[in-house]
Amino acid sequence: MESESDVPDVFDPRIYADGIPHEAYRALRDHRPVAWQEERAVLGWPAGAGFWAVTRHADVVRVLKEATEYSSYLGATQIRDPDPADLPFIRRMMLNQDPPRHGRLRRLVSRAFTPGRIERFTETARSRARELLAAALDAGPEVDLVRAVTDDYALLNLTDLLGVPAGDRGLLLAWTERVIAYQDPDEPPVLDDQGRPVNPRSPAMLAEMFDYAQELAAYKRKKPGDDIMSVLAGSELRPAELEMFFFLLTVAGNDTVRSAAPGGLLALARHPDERRRLWNGEVAVDRAVEELLRVHPPVLSFRRTATRDTELAGRRIAAGDKVVVFHASANHDERAFADPHRLDLDRSPNPHVSFGEGPHVCLGAHFARLQLRVLHEEVRHALRDLELAAPPRRLVSNFINGVKSLPVRPRARSAPPS
Repeated sequence: MESESDVPDVFDPRIYADGIPHEAYRALRDHRPVAWQEERAVLGWPAGAGFWAVTRHADVVRVLKEATEYSSYLGATQIRDPDPADLPFIRRMMLNQDPPRHGRLRRLVSRAFTPGRIERFTETARSRARELLAAALDAGPEVDLVRAVTDDYALLNLTDLLGVPAGDRGLLLAWTERVIAYQDPDEPPVLDDQGRPVNPRSPAMLAEMFDYAQELAAYKRKKPGDDIMSVLAGSELRPAELEMFFFLLTVAGNDTVRSAAPGGLLALARHPDERRRLWNGEVAVDRAVEELLRVHPPVLSFRRTATRDTELAGRRIAAGDKVVVFHASANHDERAFADPHRLDLDRSPNPHVSFGEGPHVCLGAHFARLQLRVLHEEVRHALRDLELAAPPRRLVSNFINGVKSLPVRPRARSAPPS
């Protein structure tokens, strides 16, 4: 293993408050594409055992596809090891399982994510985007697009799809913040009786959410609607599986769009030439969405655990070692993308890994793409210019590529684009 001074640190969550560490990623891709990383104690969390950081596109794809060699089940999918007492509980989630059990659960839930059901939400999402953008423009010359538009857009679309009553939507936001922002100093940590931070995915921290999931499922069995929870409540999912799916859909379903939407708008604000191409109709919105996802993936990293002694990019990896893939690095790998640091909204092909690869490819990717497409179509109709008013504030996290605020000076169109 390399000495600490030889390897750029891509673990410390505080690094990502300044943006994606492209120079560190490039150094790793060029010289140590599979590099040992120390897990130092940081932000109140104890030191860990260390892990292999995988930064090249081809290697990231291999790890994500080869579930028999790189397991989601053995140590779950977060970099830090969970408490051994919590691991059996965490393994119930589909995200933390391997085939064949993973396939059974995915098939059950995919019945709810039918293209028809998702497409029926298109006009609802469109109306919501228009209303939020109009209100943002009325708010004054400067506005925070995260607070005024993208947070509500993502949350309200998700709760419509799940069938969560309007009065309960704030609960979903609070639960999402607790899980996603646990590394961020702006989110007060929950401490145990010895003053140590508590894993937000532990049974104690999820009890309230799970109780709500069972109450909502019971209601949907009596009064089903055209929503995901009605389908899940009437399926053959066991109660514990249903709870875990509600957790997964609530957190991942919300934060995928919640992260990608402001990240894409930030990229457009910083690249006026590409923005004009998109807004003038020179680039298809669907293709532009893929490029915006490439440059700003919602998820920064995912962990696997080696099931046996193996080798990756010439490095010997021992059974039980943690192997962590870095999506943003893979998406900027010169070996897979020509001029990867240039925003090219018409880029094709675009084999980004922002929604993963292999058996765990994002179940809600179609729904996320639909929401992003609709949002960018409505932004194009509503705005004639988009200028940053101040630097964005980013989430302190090595997991979610979050934008906490995006202050802009938007200028409304006097007429929609032709």
